[in-house]
Amino acid sequence: MILPIVAYGNPILRKPAAPITADYEGLSTLIDDMWETMYASNGVGLAGPQINKPIRIFVMDSAQIFANMEEEDETYPDEPGIKKVFINAKMVGLEGEEWVYNEGCLSIPKIREDIQRPELITLEYLDEHFVQHKTTFTGLTARIIQHEYDHIDGKLFIDYLKPLKKKLLQGKLNDISKGKVKVDYKMIFAK
Repeated sequence: MILPIVAYGNPILRKPAAPITADYEGLSTLIDDMWETMYASNGVGLAGPQINKPIRIFVMDSAQIFANMEEEDETYPDEPGIKKVFINAKMVGLEGEEWVYNEGCLSIPKIREDIQRPELITLEYLDEHFVQHKTTFTGLTARIIQHEYDHIDGKLFIDYLKPLKKKLLQGKLNDISKGKVKVDYKMIFAK
């Protein structure tokens, strides 16, 4: 089932999410719905708070970026990418040189900005079968994971912008929070 995506301005996007246990009701269905919602809205990642669930879960698929890249596009160390579920993720470390990439967010439609992030992230997390992992990710995969991890910590990509840039975007952000934005997927707007 395709779920509505929470728009900028909803308080759930600013609250750290809570961990879940293996007996979380309807987890398998929720994960399936998250995949379906993410693909239907042309996203590469989706976190629990973005579908109005204050829980520490996110899905991401960097493989689709590589599948859709032109041959002459830049190369990345994580090619061909991965598709993964992350539950109760805990960041162990951020390393490497910071690099810039133009990011967007399903919860903040029609706004894209160059964001600087470290090239490597190490996470401890559970997969959809509640098997424990500790993995270091790089490239576009690391970038998407950092973006989605921020969501479960109550952060948004616009928080990385310089104050002046954020001030210049404030009108657009206010419009999004009031539902004055047209997108081709279902959204929930702040009241």
